Amino acid sequence: MSVSSKFKSKGLFSMDSSLSILKENPSDRIIALAGNPNVGKSTVFNELTGMNQHTGNWPGKTVSTAQGNHHFDGLNYIIVDLPGTYSLIAHSAEEEVARDFICFGNADGVVVVCDATCIERNLNLVLQTIEITQNVIVCVNLMDEAKRKKITVNINQLEKNLGVPVVSTSARSGKGLKELMQNVSSIHIPKEKLTPITVKYIKPIEDAIEIVEPAILDKLNGKLSSRWVALKLIDSDDTLKKSLSDFLGFDISLDDDVMVAVEKAHVLLKENNIDLENIKDKIVSCLILTAQGVCEEVVTCEHCKINTHDRKLDKILTSKWTGIPIMIVLLCIVFWITITGANYPSQLIASGLFWIQDRLTDFFIWLGTPPWLHGILVLGIYRVLAWVVAVMLPPMAIFFPLFTLLEDFGYLPRVAFNLDHYFKKANACGKQALTMCMGFGCNAAGVVGCRIIDSPRERLIAILTNNFVPCNGRFPTLIAIITMFFAGVVASPFQSFLSTILLTGVILLGIFLTFVISRLLSVTVLKGVPSSFTLELPPYRKPQLGKVIVRSIFDRTLFVLGRAVVVAAPAGMIIWIMANVTIGDLSLLAHCSGFLDPFARLLGLDGVILLAFILGFPANEIVVPIIIMAYMSTGSIIELDNLNLLKTLLLDNGWTWVTAVSTMLFCLIHWPCSTTCITTKKETQSLKWTFLSFLLPTVIGLTVCFIFTSVVRVLGLV
Repeated sequence: MSVSSKFKSKGLFSMDSSLSILKENPSDRIIALAGNPNVGKSTVFNELTGMNQHTGNWPGKTVSTAQGNHHFDGLNYIIVDLPGTYSLIAHSAEEEVARDFICFGNADGVVVVCDATCIERNLNLVLQTIEITQNVIVCVNLMDEAKRKKITVNINQLEKNLGVPVVSTSARSGKGLKELMQNVSSIHIPKEKLTPITVKYIKPIEDAIEIVEPAILDKLNGKLSSRWVALKLIDSDDTLKKSLSDFLGFDISLDDDVMVAVEKAHVLLKENNIDLENIKDKIVSCLILTAQGVCEEVVTCEHCKINTHDRKLDKILTSKWTGIPIMIVLLCIVFWITITGANYPSQLIASGLFWIQDRLTDFFIWLGTPPWLHGILVLGIYRVLAWVVAVMLPPMAIFFPLFTLLEDFGYLPRVAFNLDHYFKKANACGKQALTMCMGFGCNAAGVVGCRIIDSPRERLIAILTNNFVPCNGRFPTLIAIITMFFAGVVASPFQSFLSTILLTGVILLGIFLTFVISRLLSVTVLKGVPSSFTLELPPYRKPQLGKVIVRSIFDRTLFVLGRAVVVAAPAGMIIWIMANVTIGDLSLLAHCSGFLDPFARLLGLDGVILLAFILGFPANEIVVPIIIMAYMSTGSIIELDNLNLLKTLLLDNGWTWVTAVSTMLFCLIHWPCSTTCITTKKETQSLKWTFLSFLLPTVIGLTVCFIFTSVVRVLGLV
């Protein structure tokens, strides 16, 4: 496999379809970084590469990758952070990517990161990696946590048992990373008294390997481990065939000699009651037994303090009786902090941005530009952008760090554990709970998060239903209506508390709809049974506050805000034009709202509200300002100074409690914003599924609003 000799412009890392890495210099060395989830692999990567990182997707897959540079002893090392995986027996896109890069990525070495507190579980991946390549270094990370839990790891004995270099590290504090790189720099130098371990399988499988291996030995030309390839041909690993063929330049499984040998091996296995259905189980069993043997005399524990604290917490947080209530309480707390904490910075940002708007207006007046140009650029495009930033940024800057703190603490996998039973009943995947949580911050981020779901069917279900949980862009509308029409009945100090309770109730309705629609999809257009998956409950860890804030702000908040700004700018121009171009005595905005009014009344809304949601397609944050603008006929987006004035305006324009509830329901259940639609198209690579993701909540939202309004009218409650 060829390796390019230069970066693209602007220093961006990229890969071609054959997974080759672009080198800065021919002397650069490529190091793959592998490991189970939650072993601190990303911490090792971040500590080694610092800010010299580049992220992207593997070619043809929605699996993210990170790559970075580390200079050591005069050489540049390109470190490729592989997706976290438990095994190289590929059952998911992540496992496939990790395996293919280790096999065919021309890496100079592989560093497998393990958790010092549970080494035996991590050795499955280590042993499979050694089967593929002997250029392996085992990095036993989290030694500080092991020490805290009174766990001792005999690194020398582990190195002797595995037959490859083993280094202990505490990546968070940087301990051991220099020694790790020293071993990486000498990875091709044979180590005295070190012979890589060979996994011994049960006799029928070993006999089968001996039949196939001679038939492929010459054909591989030393490019790959003949023993490992023979094993993969015997267990008929279909996920490997294409990658293997691309690497070798021909399909080795179709070679006559190989086909005869594989057939003989299958006959031998069948005579020993081993078929293609259970051979993988036999292989995994042998790996587990080998891992147990390796760990003998390696790990000792004093006072048996392993996970006692974690287990006590898990008895509460994952209990059948307390798990869900605690999850709801935490949800309330997160929303209360987001609601109360976002108000002041939102007003501050709005004041600053609108001060800039006034200066822009002065500048346009000084230039003598025509009013229409000032209207489009300043009162249209800039004002909409200002509102989007002022309304979106503060709650996202609060919600995403809180979300990331729970993630860093280790609570989010417990959420998936608690909700797995319900998603299984809906024939969906328990990991959808995590993507649903991300949707609270931004539905586009939730859609991207669906990459963690292995099954394509279940991933589509998660994508199509992510919009049923409200993003932070819909929170201002929901909170304003709740406060004005419902929470306002209590005294001021308790209004934010009641608003949080009611908002949580609305969100629980969205979660309930997620289950219902997931079930509906799984028995219609996306039929299937829920797949099994490995859900590791990682140890609880003290979150690293600084890194959490940086990661959540740059990786999530600014990423989502950037996409919203891109689509909001042209929307601002269109909204201003519609509000200021008149036909007869009415603006285009008034004509459109009048046209929609009869239909909107059937839903408990009016034409202005429905049109505001339509024009708010680029960003949900601008729905309420559009409603105000249309009612007041001001010609540009505005916001009233306080909710009392806004409530008076709404009541004067015919709002009742039915209108308020219908607007909340439609805000919860309507089409996704343009950013989410663009993200869905990118993730699914399909216009059909993107259209369905738009149509599904729209039809359900219209139906729910119509049923609610009809029932209220029949009962005479209007």
